[in-house]
Amino acid sequence: MFKKTTLKNGLRILTIPQKNTEAVTILILVGTGSKYEGRETNGISHFLEHLLFKGTEKRPNQLAVAEPLDRVGGVYNAFTGEEYTGFFAKVKSENFGLALDVLSDIYLNARLDPREIEKEKGVIIEEINMHFDHPMSYVQILWNKLLYGDQPAGWDIAGTKETVSKMTREDISKYMKSQYVASNTLVCIAGKLPGSERETIKEIEKVFGKMGGEEFMTKAQVREEQKEPGCLLFKRETDQTHLCLGARGYHLSHKDRYVQEVLSVILGGMMSSRLFIRIREELGLAYYIFTSSDSYTDTGFLLARAGVDNSKAEKAVSAILEEYKKIAKEGVSDDELERAKENIKGKTSLLLETSDEKASFYSLQEILKEKVMTLEEIFEEIDKVKKEDILRVAKDIFRPEKINLALIGPFDDKEKFKKLLN
Repeated sequence: MFKKTTLKNGLRILTIPQKNTEAVTILILVGTGSKYEGRETNGISHFLEHLLFKGTEKRPNQLAVAEPLDRVGGVYNAFTGEEYTGFFAKVKSENFGLALDVLSDIYLNARLDPREIEKEKGVIIEEINMHFDHPMSYVQILWNKLLYGDQPAGWDIAGTKETVSKMTREDISKYMKSQYVASNTLVCIAGKLPGSERETIKEIEKVFGKMGGEEFMTKAQVREEQKEPGCLLFKRETDQTHLCLGARGYHLSHKDRYVQEVLSVILGGMMSSRLFIRIREELGLAYYIFTSSDSYTDTGFLLARAGVDNSKAEKAVSAILEEYKKIAKEGVSDDELERAKENIKGKTSLLLETSDEKASFYSLQEILKEKVMTLEEIFEEIDKVKKEDILRVAKDIFRPEKINLALIGPFDDKEKFKKLLN
């Protein structure tokens, strides 16, 4: 399914050949993100992601970077998370050389032009404004702030207007040199390889083989300190209350990580899930209601998200909590458990039909855990989940001292919501 190769300088290469496709995806991942930042540099990972597309010596501006890939219909972009930053291009296999040349050039030879830095500050500030103006998006930022407070895990990935405005080329260059090193970099090639697997690896080695392999900065351990239900209310005159209601859960390597994932699907991961049926179909409280299970190297949570009429916000919170209590008390049926397992396996299998999703699936495992599980191995873990596991995990995480609620709406008093959490 995949092959891992480690160069002498420590850079890792994943090759994932795929038949029956004309596409190939190149994904470059670096093991750094917002959790690696300091108070004054909050947002620097995301800022740097933007700047890499602004030009190199070979391609002196953004147009020179973008135009060649646009000309061949390539799909390309970048993303920043809490523990990784990625740059990718998906093209027809015959254009592999072009995509590799562009991506490697911006990754290895970014100019970090001071003039572009100043201009991009305005772009990122508008991105921050955009998320702030979109309650469905901003409530997720508030959720992380509620759970983790004033530490990197609780800060916005994009930073703040103040931190972004004050960043200098020296700050950005120093951060890049400390993190964008060979031993912290992974290059993944997925899809229709342009030649043999060995030839593809050699092409990557030609480009990245001389990259410095220095040590890189590690992140501080996340502090989790909660003794009672948490509630964060952001008052805004909205037509709808947007809320995140969930519980602290398990990190990536926790033995119950997959139990948490199955539990999430049973609660709100499909149209026949408990919360969808109860909140939307029976009570008619929300258009969107779903749950997700998120796990990182040192944090994790299970979360329900919904948008409801302002006058029905308390009713919606109570109804979601009732489902949490019910599943922690009564557990699940054989049919529910089997349906959730098959749902996960079916969706994941369909998702991995494309080269870009394959690249993400395997690469993120490697960059976060330095261990890659095949689809079959993950499905084995999913199949191991039993009813008693679901009940045990639900009892563990759906306790008052682990429950949290973040919401945006036209309310003055958060105490009425906090009382519902006990």
